[in-house]
Amino acid sequence: MSERVRIINLGLPKSGTTTLAHALRVSGLRIADFRIRKRQTPDTSLHGAYVGELLYRNYFETGDPLHGLDLFDGFSEISTLQQGVSYWPQMDFGLIEAIREHHPGARFLATWRTPERLSNSMLRWSNLGTERLPEGQVPGLPAPFGGRPEHRMQWICAHYAHLERLFAGDPRFLLLDVSARNAPQTLGQFLGREIPWWGKANRNPAANPQESEAE
Repeated sequence: MSERVRIINLGLPKSGTTTLAHALRVSGLRIADFRIRKRQTPDTSLHGAYVGELLYRNYFETGDPLHGLDLFDGFSEISTLQQGVSYWPQMDFGLIEAIREHHPGARFLATWRTPERLSNSMLRWSNLGTERLPEGQVPGLPAPFGGRPEHRMQWICAHYAHLERLFAGDPRFLLLDVSARNAPQTLGQFLGREIPWWGKANRNPAANPQESEAE
């Protein structure tokens, strides 16, 4: 078991995951966001690998989802929905419990935006809301559901409610409203380190500037 602080974001795509990754990197942490980039590690076996796939592979092969990923201090987006590949570790009780068991020092957070804004951002982002979610066999959102706003919002609300129930009373969990003015202070207090940057990364170019939030 490891008491090292590891940061795992259980938030949904478009909830501020890229902003979180950038903020944590600026604070000096090594963060994997969605996919492992060549510049991040000399280990060629990890180049291009999806974080979600690695977590599941490690979970089923060793019991520890973070096995072999010691290079990284945290993981800002762990789900994958690309080219027929669908991984959603943030919705998997067994995988989350395995991280808690093997890494008592782990800190879990969930980046959050209002369900309506998160749903709208998913709709605007490439074909995420129009094709990938309705066709992706996502936990809690089986095909053909997901193409309508009410489907996505119900799914979004259920996911965050599940996390709050799962981590009820656990000081190692934070629900982080990325649009709150005190978001960096809240995150910094939770992690015990200064967060010198907070802004809007990976902003959707189709968004209304007055409504655009961290992505």
